[in-house]
Amino acid sequence: MKIKIIKPSEEYLKERGIRNWPIWTKEVSEFDWYYDETEECYILEGKVIVETKEGDKVEIKSGDFVTFEKGLACRWKVLEPIRKHYNFR
Repeated sequence: MKIKIIKPSEEYLKERGIRNWPIWTKEVSEFDWYYDETEECYILEGKVIVETKEGDKVEIKSGDFVTFEKGLACRWKVLEPIRKHYNFR
């Protein structure tokens, strides 16, 4: 799977400095996206369904720490406005 989701502990967030990462926001919308780098993000608010071009659907919501692998092509369906910390590697 090119999308990995975990429920991180507060300790994990502190150790990685995640709360210092930049914040990205998006209103309710739908759009196609391609990851030319691996992205890690921590969802602060909102809910989204991400559908891969292979047809896999993943629900992502507040409290999830998500890794999107480099090379992933997908469609984002933002159901509730999203606010997330993000980092590319």
